[in-house]
Amino acid sequence: MIGVFDSGLGGLSVLSALTGALPNADYIYLADSANSPYGNKPAVFIQQRVLALGAHLVDAGCTMLVVACNTGTVAAIQSLRAAYPEIAVVGVEPGIKPAAESSLTRKIAVLATEATAKSERLAQLIKQHATGVSVDIVACPGWATLVEQCHINDPGLARDAARWLEPLLASGVDRIVLGCTHYSFLSHILRPIAGVRAELVDVSAAIARQAVRLHQDRGSSQASLRLLTTGQPQRLREALPLLGLDTLATRAKSITQVAV
Repeated sequence: MIGVFDSGLGGLSVLSALTGALPNADYIYLADSANSPYGNKPAVFIQQRVLALGAHLVDAGCTMLVVACNTGTVAAIQSLRAAYPEIAVVGVEPGIKPAAESSLTRKIAVLATEATAKSERLAQLIKQHATGVSVDIVACPGWATLVEQCHINDPGLARDAARWLEPLLASGVDRIVLGCTHYSFLSHILRPIAGVRAELVDVSAAIARQAVRLHQDRGSSQASLRLLTTGQPQRLREALPLLGLDTLATRAKSITQVAV
């Protein structure tokens, strides 16, 4: 059983990639919607939530955990791995390395939550993988919340995106890293702005490949999917078709609110 969790709906983009790569595995997805978004929360709070959500999924029988949240990963994945050394724990980090390696102009940008933008882990990733590359970090307050509310066609969001991205593109940025799993659901807004000038870098497929490498099929999988949330289960149900996730909606056996 693979446990996938996020602050809310953003990790569904990773879950979709996972179910495509490992269609026969069993999954539990846990959305911490009662505490979403994480981007403006203190690091200590995020760490506490990641450990609590991880513990809930382990108790439910998960033998692999996927932290499908950039903010949660940078704040707490090391603590989660230390708590469960016997379990494979896969995190989601901004795709600095692939962006830096593929950039032709040697200029990239990272769109992130406020917490990820100022995190030490992001600074480390840039230092490790982007030597000699100019990296612009753009905090995008409110974007994750709009995705949580399924307002992915909000006109104000489109205006914000254009206002922030146009100067970056004019400066020669040719790779735009989506540093939050929620932002995958905004590609339809971001891609037309980037046009042919820049590529969006989304790591969902890379996370799925890592899960394939680590997954141990014990022969008892039933291709099941359980959706759990700490709040607003009806919103999670309604979000699936609105976010283009009809396959997950069809596969999900239940949506249950849990206290974690």
